[in-house]
Amino acid sequence: MPHYVDGKLARPADYRQWIYLTTGFDMSYNPTLRFGHHMFDNVFVDPEAWRVFQRTGTWPEGATLVLEARGAVGKGSINAEGHFQDREVMALEVHVKDSARFRDGWGFFAFDGTTREAPMIPEKADCYACHRQHAAVDTTFVQFYPTLLPLAEAKGTLSAGYRAERLTSKD
Repeated sequence: MPHYVDGKLARPADYRQWIYLTTGFDMSYNPTLRFGHHMFDNVFVDPEAWRVFQRTGTWPEGATLVLEARGAVGKGSINAEGHFQDREVMALEVHVKDSARFRDGWGFFAFDGTTREAPMIPEKADCYACHRQHAAVDTTFVQFYPTLLPLAEAKGTLSAGYRAERLTSKD
């Protein structure tokens, strides 16, 4: 369960022990956003939320998903081609389901490399509307998680917005 300190979310200390969902490479939801470097996004979910999702195809209260951004490195050791993940965490974003605390049921938090607690990203931020509009399940981008999308399809929990988007993208 998420832990809060003075209304701020405490950084999940052990998230790398959680269930690994996927890694994205150079993903961006904004075609005009260019970082000037390559980046990996690793996604983890707390084990209890994972077990509930496997049974139900949706997220329980307290579900916590962590997106960890790391730079991509191309030169090192014997690597001749491709990229691997840098040791340093560039950013950490956390998505928490807590209907009692957040008006829309979910809150977003962003940590830099050193912060131990983070305030909620304001609800007017674009990420909330984007997740409501495009997320496959319960404001989460399950469509990018190869182990979760088939579960959600089998359980019939894909959002109407995502189903419509998927139909139009096949045309």
